[in-house]
Amino acid sequence: MKPLRSSRSRRVVGAAAVVCALLATGACGGGSDEESGSGAGFNAAMKGVANKSSKKGGTLKFVNKQDFDSLDPQRQYYGFAWDFSRFYARQLITYAPKPGNASNELVPDLATSTAKISNGGKTYKYTLRDGITWEDGSAITSKDIKYGIERIWAKDVVSGGPSYLRQALDPKGEYPGPYKDKSKDKLGLKAIETPDDKTIVFNLANPNGDFEQMLAMPTGSPVKASKDTGAKYTNRPFSSGPYKFTSYSPGKSAALVRNPKWDRKSDPIRAALPDKVTVTFNSNLEVIDKGLIKGDYDVFLSATGMTQSGRTTALKQHKGNVDNIETSFVRYVDMATKVKPFDNIHCRKAVIYGADYKQLQTTRGGPQAGGEIAPNMLPKSIKGADNYDPYGILKRGGKPDPAKAKDELKQCGKPGGFSANIVARNDQPNEVEAAEALQESLSKVGIKLEVEPIEGASSASITGSPSVMKKRNYGLSMTGWGPDFPTGQGFSQPLIDGRFIEQTGNYNVSETNDPEINKFFDEALKETDPAQAGEIYKQMNHKVTDLAVQMPFLYEKNITWRSSRLTNAYTAAAYNGRYDYVSLGVK
Repeated sequence: MKPLRSSRSRRVVGAAAVVCALLATGACGGGSDEESGSGAGFNAAMKGVANKSSKKGGTLKFVNKQDFDSLDPQRQYYGFAWDFSRFYARQLITYAPKPGNASNELVPDLATSTAKISNGGKTYKYTLRDGITWEDGSAITSKDIKYGIERIWAKDVVSGGPSYLRQALDPKGEYPGPYKDKSKDKLGLKAIETPDDKTIVFNLANPNGDFEQMLAMPTGSPVKASKDTGAKYTNRPFSSGPYKFTSYSPGKSAALVRNPKWDRKSDPIRAALPDKVTVTFNSNLEVIDKGLIKGDYDVFLSATGMTQSGRTTALKQHKGNVDNIETSFVRYVDMATKVKPFDNIHCRKAVIYGADYKQLQTTRGGPQAGGEIAPNMLPKSIKGADNYDPYGILKRGGKPDPAKAKDELKQCGKPGGFSANIVARNDQPNEVEAAEALQESLSKVGIKLEVEPIEGASSASITGSPSVMKKRNYGLSMTGWGPDFPTGQGFSQPLIDGRFIEQTGNYNVSETNDPEINKFFDEALKETDPAQAGEIYKQMNHKVTDLAVQMPFLYEKNITWRSSRLTNAYTAAAYNGRYDYVSLGVK
């Protein structure tokens, strides 16, 4: 077990207090937004478009602590990878290039319009635009789109991405994927028809009001069959967008340059202002912050916020380069209910009552730089969200309830406590520190945690593998989640619907398979009224909270750096509060 660091808590509290003071006296309105900074003003990208410009040229420089989970569009599940993939991957439908909540509007991309829907909401038909091409100049066809989508059925080769389209188009799992497809053209998925190169038709098993949201994800990207290298496609995806890869060195760097075969007239979404886009990976977050402030980089790709020292320097000396972003992410602890003793609800509740939510909040940066304490899993941006708090977390200000924790331990047959392992990604800001904070608070009620750091890029094969979780006795997982799209289905279904449990690339880490919860999703998807669907998702969320299979603790906010040379910067709700990357330019 890692030693508890009592001095760490005092340091965290002190640093958080400094940031709060800076936000209150200057950055939050007490001083000049432009003071000591030239990035268009504090929170400028939250209020509108910072440094609006149509000027082309230059190199847009991203930096990140962790690598992409994949560059293969069908395998991506990291939010920053989705945002970044739009430089080189297009879809039939995408999100509007607009600031704030307006970005949630679905607009045509490769298609000429949104879907023509028929057959009681089960048939979606699209016509492709003229002039859409691959990086070799060949036309993107309906068959390329179908083939790309078919790849997500090949879970043994293309693992890691969301499974919504599989559920909507082939809920019985009858299609084997293109690599095992016995048809000559490898286009045997019956639910998708391509009567000609410009037409594609989707036939759903059941109506689903979120289907176009699914098509807007990278899993809906075309892939040219002759360029598909299977599991190795992540090393060099073939571009359908305005940029193409010139290099990718995993864990080190990536570089894209203009795709000369891309036609701006065929793409109403992507501004394509920079001549070049680069990504540098560095495992040291403090070094990253110093590089951002120095001007070596323009944007922190993950958009998970700056370190405590970075925030303090930025807010004190460069307030005009800072945005206090409100994301749609929830930070939480997953409880693997197939790993003892978390198969017992009372052992799970003991963790919830024994946790110091206030300390977890402070570790993540406090109310301003970390976010509000979360009593349940549904983020406020989703219809159906409320302040349901059956464990009294908000009532006691996020502090632990040792008496309730010890009572739950008695009820689960562990009156003296128990030992368990918690996994945390060491390349995700503050995850290990948050796990150690939880370790510290739970030790006071007899629950002894051992923190097991892992690399984020390996999480799909560790926390995403139920067998590995059981084999290694990993009962808890420190993690975070943002909506795949802005509905209850888009946020909760991969995490809690039992039909989404996978043997690889699994996100239902708790392995919850409750018939009542599954039925809530089915009922909500039939609803055409978003408000009525929201009421169903509220009931679903209450049921999940009562089962204590997850321990949410924060609705995330963060302090994000925006370089002075960055243009057209605005935060987009569609990308969980990140900047809309394909709209960015540089001076």
